[in-house]
Amino acid sequence: MLDRRREVAETTVDEVMAELAALEDPRAREVNEKQGDDHAVNLTKLRALAKRLKTQQDLARRLWETGDTAARLLALLICRPKAFERGELDAMLRDARTPKVQDWLVNYVVKKGPHAEELRPAWSADPDPVVASAGWALTTERVAKRPEGLDLAGLLDVIEAEMKGAPDRLQWAMNHCLAQIGIDHAEHRARAIGIGERLQVLRDYPTSPGCTSPYAPAWIAEMVRRQQA
Repeated sequence: MLDRRREVAETTVDEVMAELAALEDPRAREVNEKQGDDHAVNLTKLRALAKRLKTQQDLARRLWETGDTAARLLALLICRPKAFERGELDAMLRDARTPKVQDWLVNYVVKKGPHAEELRPAWSADPDPVVASAGWALTTERVAKRPEGLDLAGLLDVIEAEMKGAPDRLQWAMNHCLAQIGIDHAEHRARAIGIGERLQVLRDYPTSPGCTSPYAPAWIAEMVRRQQA
């Protein structure tokens, strides 16, 4: 009976993988590869497939085990975030090879599960900059939604000392936290803007017309303007 259930599950994975292969688009691959991702599936079509499959935790686990980027993105959309153990999430983050998989794992699974606050300080202090960037993403979430108990001045101290020389992914995450502190906490706004102006991180980042610059002083100013409008 167990073997039969396993065979059905494997067949389902095979069917999904075939459907993902049919959705591959060379133009999507070109765009994704510029961002460090190695799949060729349009994300709108991937989300439509996830909506049709609905939540299937067993299938999600098996899709993740394939190691395929598109399959892992789909897995993160159809899984149950609360079904993962802390150690499992840690292993998944360290095994996630591409930025999109890492981002979706943190935003769609870890943030919605019960282990985010346990993982946040552990990841933030990790020597792997990609893992550390996930910790900072969780910290930014707390800055925005549950700042009680956070040492915001201490976070600004760390950002001021370490952000300029941090690797790209970690620098981006720390910069987001800097901007979020300035946007949401008026008592720290002037210092957050000052840190951004001194460090000049992402000051010259190319920004499309109508989009907000990731340069923290500009980002803070624009979001505060919108809040006050």
